[in-house]
Amino acid sequence: MKALTFSKFGGAEVLEYGDVPDLLLNADEVLIKMKAIGLNYADIYRRKGNYHLIGNPPFIAGYEGAGVVVKTTSPLFKVGDRVSFADVPFSNAEYVSASVEHVIPLPDDISFNTASSVLLQGLTAQYLAADSYQVKSGDVVLVHAASGGVGQILSQICKLRGATVIGLTRERGKIADILEAKADHALILEEGWQKRVMEISQGKGVDVVYDSVGSTLMDSFCVTKVCGTIVFYGMSGADPEPVDPRMLMDTSKTLTGGDLWNYLTSKEQRLKRSKEIFDWLIQGVVKLKTPTEFKLSEGQAAHRFLEEGKSAGKVLLIPDEK
Repeated sequence: MKALTFSKFGGAEVLEYGDVPDLLLNADEVLIKMKAIGLNYADIYRRKGNYHLIGNPPFIAGYEGAGVVVKTTSPLFKVGDRVSFADVPFSNAEYVSASVEHVIPLPDDISFNTASSVLLQGLTAQYLAADSYQVKSGDVVLVHAASGGVGQILSQICKLRGATVIGLTRERGKIADILEAKADHALILEEGWQKRVMEISQGKGVDVVYDSVGSTLMDSFCVTKVCGTIVFYGMSGADPEPVDPRMLMDTSKTLTGGDLWNYLTSKEQRLKRSKEIFDWLIQGVVKLKTPTEFKLSEGQAAHRFLEEGKSAGKVLLIPDEK
């Protein structure tokens, strides 16, 4: 079968499209012919060598995708079933073998492309708003990187829960994307944003900050109200500064971390959480940008496109037709 691989770490040029051994199924697994594969920043980090990898060279990245079952060793699925997944390794390939514990059936109204566009980012946004901090009606929420995939979905979920949403971005050209995702305010990171956040929150500060940038963490504390919460779940801008626990004590502020894998701990959790996201999409209360598609054989171009910040929506890899 064909796959997108790399045998050394580096830029997009280390990616190679070619043949790898066919897969053998173990008990309670299905073989999925991939129709769409979600490309994520984690795949870039893996390619660079600064994120965990499974297996040995040549490495196959990717954890998210959707397709059709073509072989099964489990009675839970049959050939022809439409399925998806958010946490199955080696997805940058023509075929993927997956444990039935990780396989999510696709509703008829959810396309392969939609499932591959929403699962990782949508499930992340969901636990952030429901578990890391339970957003409620009347809250004022600050979302860093609000024009990104997680940020856009998170903003919409917070609005569903009745919050006022302030979205931050470094790029003026992304303001429209933030507002389209239902944020009430969209601010440029470098333009005195802390003062504007305090004005919007009537001098009190926000109830919760979702910080995926890292280097902005101390600024996030400055605009969080007494007894407020900062959810730290990414370092796209660099590692954060150390936090003084005395400051947390003096202000009664809470700093918490977040990682999706701590919530997708069972088949029941995967099915329950994905159903909520699929229902939101079917009802039209959460919407996605149209994804940008590349052939799997165009993996180098897809990685460069994502890494250079050219996409406002998801980047998908589509297996080449033979």
